[in-house]
Amino acid sequence: MNNEGVVYGQIKEILTSARAKAYSAVNFAMVEAYWLIGKQIVEAQAGNERAEYGTQLLKYLSQQLTQDFGKGFDESNLRLIRQFYLAFEIRDTLRHELSWSHYRKIMKIQNNSAREFYIDECIKSNWSTRQLERQINTHFYERLLSSQNKEAVAAEIQKTAAPLQPRDFIKNPVVLEFLDLKPSPELYEKDLETAIITHLQSFLLEMGRGFSLVARQKRISFDGRDFYIDLVFYHYILKCFVLIDFKIDDLTHQDLGQMQMYVNYYTREMMNDGDNPPIGIVLCADKSEAIVRYTLAEDNKQIFASKYMLYLPTEQELKNEIYAVVNK
Repeated sequence: MNNEGVVYGQIKEILTSARAKAYSAVNFAMVEAYWLIGKQIVEAQAGNERAEYGTQLLKYLSQQLTQDFGKGFDESNLRLIRQFYLAFEIRDTLRHELSWSHYRKIMKIQNNSAREFYIDECIKSNWSTRQLERQINTHFYERLLSSQNKEAVAAEIQKTAAPLQPRDFIKNPVVLEFLDLKPSPELYEKDLETAIITHLQSFLLEMGRGFSLVARQKRISFDGRDFYIDLVFYHYILKCFVLIDFKIDDLTHQDLGQMQMYVNYYTREMMNDGDNPPIGIVLCADKSEAIVRYTLAEDNKQIFASKYMLYLPTEQELKNEIYAVVNK
């Protein structure tokens, strides 16, 4: 490597390190803010013995905070913030290496020893929230305790844990809202997927068959978890929402189950009087008809239902549009 390349490598390392520190500082500022908010809520509720006061307080705070600071302060999130304070009542125990997304996962662990273990391992191994969730879901702590070969279990975890990248921080839209920035799909979508979604969005709008764009990368939240629907339209002819999710890989039963969850959410929470049930469309590179047949109910009429094909683009039309982007 020539001298210029060495200098560039050193400068790149400096900037990468500085960027990671900046993201970490923003995340921890948000963690501290949520801890203080949780403390205020707990202390206010403790001063009033009426149970309904707690609910009224959260409802009031949610309305005011949403009005002044935007999304992220619905009642369920305020309950989560309250729970966060109760789980970590000593402020000095908060770790600046962990983001709010990390703490949301850790809070679900009831065993205090396990909780401390995951906090230490998360920091030591520089786990992203997805890596942390995987270790919790696969019971890393319990397997390590019961294993006769602890080194082998630990080595297995390290093998599957990719190093944390600075962009992992910015994937959390809560950070963007905390900074009063507008979330942008380009910040947390792969280039190919973003291009296809953009192209598909334009394609559907240009078709003129009743589509009206409602949202892109629509975030829905419940139980402290965030989910994203790639595209949400409202179809004025069918009088229903049309939800579209794109998968680069082959279709799995989990993909269909996730879309079913989105459809159920819109059915129960977003439908207005006069609306028909929402439609869900999962676009993928390939699919097994058997997976579709055995995952969805026999009377399914919402996950890309054929009865709506008169107004929706055909499966071949959608594939052609996807291939047009991939083969550019």
